[in-house]
Amino acid sequence: MEIQLGNKIFNVYIVRKNNKNMYLRVKEDGIHISCNYFVTKSMITSFIKSNEDAIIEASNRLEVKSKKKEEFYYLGNKYDVIILNTVSKIEFSNDKVFVKNKTYLDTFLKNEAKRIFNDRVEVCYNLFEERIPYPDILIGKMTRKWGYCNKAKKLIKLNFELIKYSINEIDYVIIHELCHFLEFNHSKKFWYYVKKYKPDYKEAQKVLKEE
Repeated sequence: MEIQLGNKIFNVYIVRKNNKNMYLRVKEDGIHISCNYFVTKSMITSFIKSNEDAIIEASNRLEVKSKKKEEFYYLGNKYDVIILNTVSKIEFSNDKVFVKNKTYLDTFLKNEAKRIFNDRVEVCYNLFEERIPYPDILIGKMTRKWGYCNKAKKLIKLNFELIKYSINEIDYVIIHELCHFLEFNHSKKFWYYVKKYKPDYKEAQKVLKEE
């Protein structure tokens, strides 16, 4: 099944279950619907069209995110990759990065993520007036989160992809996770602490959501 929303044509994938309600999720390959066995295609079409603006917005975000994966970003800046055999490792010049082979780019980003994330955790941790544990830090791929706090194990996990964003966004995610040691939820008090140590956190949120 296909449907046109605006100037885009989406594939629609339908999974029927014993659901009481209809659920919709936008992925890179199209719109995924979960619904009851008795829901008709016309009802599905109507449901999709009633969420048209949100679907197009989500699709645009996914396109930007996909493009960012293909291109080379480092600390919020985009660089054109130039393969050059005479370069020993990696060199930056204005908006270009010179490298012997593309494989080294991943190695470079992994090393930088470890170095910079650890440095920024120390900086952000030292901002806190409240008593919180100094966390162990894990770095890895995360599909739907920028960070994760395990209060019991006193650790935070940071999404490797954050290395592609600026220090401002990196600090926001770190402060967000550190605040969970004070409030393990997203209550008003939690956001009070986030704002206390990152007054412009909404700007960072906006960048991370748009990307």
